[in-house]
Amino acid sequence: MDSNVSEKDVTVIGGGLAGMAAAIQLAKAGLQVLCIDADPEGKVIVGESLDWSAPDLLNALGLPLERLIAEDIATYKRHVVASSSCGGGREYVPSAWLGESPWNIDLRTLHVDRIRLRAALREIVLRHGVEVMGDRVSEVERNSKRVIALKTQGGKRIGSRWFIDASGFAVSLLPRVFNLPVYSHGPSKVSMWSYFNVPDSIEGTTLYIDGGKPSYLEWVWEIPIHRNVISVGYVAPGDAIKARRQQGKSVENIYREQLERIPRFEPLLQSVAQSLPSVTSFRCRGYRRIAGPNWLVVGEAAAMVDPMTSNGVTAALRHAAEASSLVVKYFRSGRLPLLARSTYSRRVQALAKFFNNGIERVVYDWPIRNTIGVLNAGDVYTVPAWSINVLYSRIRPRGFVASELFGLFLASLRAVACIFYWICSRLPQPSTPSAGSAL
Repeated sequence: MDSNVSEKDVTVIGGGLAGMAAAIQLAKAGLQVLCIDADPEGKVIVGESLDWSAPDLLNALGLPLERLIAEDIATYKRHVVASSSCGGGREYVPSAWLGESPWNIDLRTLHVDRIRLRAALREIVLRHGVEVMGDRVSEVERNSKRVIALKTQGGKRIGSRWFIDASGFAVSLLPRVFNLPVYSHGPSKVSMWSYFNVPDSIEGTTLYIDGGKPSYLEWVWEIPIHRNVISVGYVAPGDAIKARRQQGKSVENIYREQLERIPRFEPLLQSVAQSLPSVTSFRCRGYRRIAGPNWLVVGEAAAMVDPMTSNGVTAALRHAAEASSLVVKYFRSGRLPLLARSTYSRRVQALAKFFNNGIERVVYDWPIRNTIGVLNAGDVYTVPAWSINVLYSRIRPRGFVASELFGLFLASLRAVACIFYWICSRLPQPSTPSAGSAL
């Protein structure tokens, strides 16, 4: 027999970053919140390099930048450096005007230890009286488009007036239950990563990119999550990894091969025994209509953005804040109006499409990157991407008109990228990259 759990105002499905952020915001508004966490240990977590909008969003949850640094949860990220197998590179830093009026953006951002950040957020969640249940949802009871209750593998039946789905990319519970339309960007990719002890680290993210002209880009990241610890990861298309596996190479072999090509990692590989890297696969995608009469979807369950954009954490925190504010606003009526559902969905979709479409067409795929050079391609993507994050954080479009105008603006930028991509795909490609344009 199923046993009932006393009904809460809101049930949050998922105890990751988006789920905990939503639970905190809801509890601060005075609502009774239950958070169902299927992965209470949170062992496999990636997404350590944040963009320049993230610190304000973390501060709103009770984690100011200074505390994150002081408690060794984060390190400063003052720039992004792109380095090349052909030599050379480029440093990307926020423009000085972003720190001036009217934007007044703090030009510092962070790399975070996701496990320590999770622990800090969990402490805040519990302090605000959120009930956390270690269990997994096995069934969703619904009445047409409305969620009535959840059943868990542990035999609990949970009823709530409202539900927020933060179940993550691999589950996307409510999008699957309601068979929501999905759109995707680029091929499936594989990410493998590990950690190394170093004498000292730099205050920035480093991306190591093939300076040649591959048809589709593969890259390696170096992120200092502590003063003496770096995260090193490798991202490649799933088909490329599958082909190497069919050649008899192990995951460890593939990971080590990529790092051995980069002089920076040679002494690190020689000083440590070969270890099994963590591995995950993903495909950048999003769902349409990610809100219903009494539910909303947030985080990677709603839209997965490519890790090269450094927008995963920002997106999760933004979704959580916006979804929570809608629940609080319409809590008493018990129903999210159709216009509010549509507006929220379109904002999430517009941002995810902008970042994913841009990184795919300008950097990952070959036409633009091989025509203008990978460094210039980085500029073409980075300048508008950082500006859009700043613009969104300042104007905070919420209503229908503001959201539609912002969406049209993003759609126009995507259209420009598509036209440029089409033109470059039809131009004769130079036989070798120029010294000034190769990473």
